[in-house]
Amino acid sequence: MPLSENEQRMLEQMERALYEEDPKFATQLKGSDARAFYRKRLVGAVAAFSVGIVALLGGAVSTIYPIAVVGFLLMLAGAWFGVSSWRRIPAPGEIGSFQAPGGKKSGGKKGSPGFMNRVEDRWKKRRDEMGR
Repeated sequence: MPLSENEQRMLEQMERALYEEDPKFATQLKGSDARAFYRKRLVGAVAAFSVGIVALLGGAVSTIYPIAVVGFLLMLAGAWFGVSSWRRIPAPGEIGSFQAPGGKKSGGKKGSPGFMNRVEDRWKKRRDEMGR
């Protein structure tokens, strides 16, 4: 649920007061940008996938099959991390800061209203129908 204009103003005033009072502490609390975090994770996943391809092909060509298996697993892990990172990169302006990796994101897939919103809408619809 978005904040009202009054709540946004109050939050901005509190942030300014915190920055004025203790700027070092305020910058530590701010957190990092979610887009930058997931981009770095995506770059790492692409690198792991690439190393996995090289290990897979190298192990298969040199007939050292354990290296090929490790390469395949590395490719698989890189692909999984890459896809999960790609899906979690927020749209510009969607999320201001990122607090902790692995936190659950509410709202489900992009464009869908989310499970809780659908449940609330159904509840309101039933209540309106019963009240008439």
